[in-house]
Amino acid sequence: MGETAADAAETGQTSRTDARKAARAERRAAKLAREIGSFAKEHGGAEGQLAYIGQAGARIVLVGQDGAWGDLVAPTYAVAESAAEKSGITMHEEFDGDFALKVRTGPYEWSRMAGIQVGGPSNARDLQGWRGR
Repeated sequence: MGETAADAAETGQTSRTDARKAARAERRAAKLAREIGSFAKEHGGAEGQLAYIGQAGARIVLVGQDGAWGDLVAPTYAVAESAAEKSGITMHEEFDGDFALKVRTGPYEWSRMAGIQVGGPSNARDLQGWRGR
C-alpha cells in the first residue's frame, strides 16, 4: 500500500527527532572529551575505563599519570565510548590490578572507606581526632 500524508509527516517528525537526539549525544560526547582532555592535561596524561551503570548511563573512570583519579557520567554507554575515543586516552577493558595500582588515594578516600567499613567518619572533616574503633 502507498504511504499516506499522515505517515509521511510522522516519518519526517521521527527523523527530525532522531537527528536532534543524535546531535545532542554528539555535543555531550564532545563536552565529555574536552573534560577528559582537561583532566589528562592537569595530571600528566590519563587512562580510563568505562562501566555501564544501568539507566543512569555509563561511568568513565579516569586515572592520571600522577595517580589522581576521577570519573564522569555519560547518559549512555555509546556517548561514553565516543567521548573516550575523541579524547584519545588509553582505555582499559577492566579495572584490573595493574590499572588499579596506578590510583593514589589520600586521607579523604581512606576516611570514606573506613567510615563505610568500620563506622568511622563519613567525610574527611573529622579526620583529626578519629582513630578508628
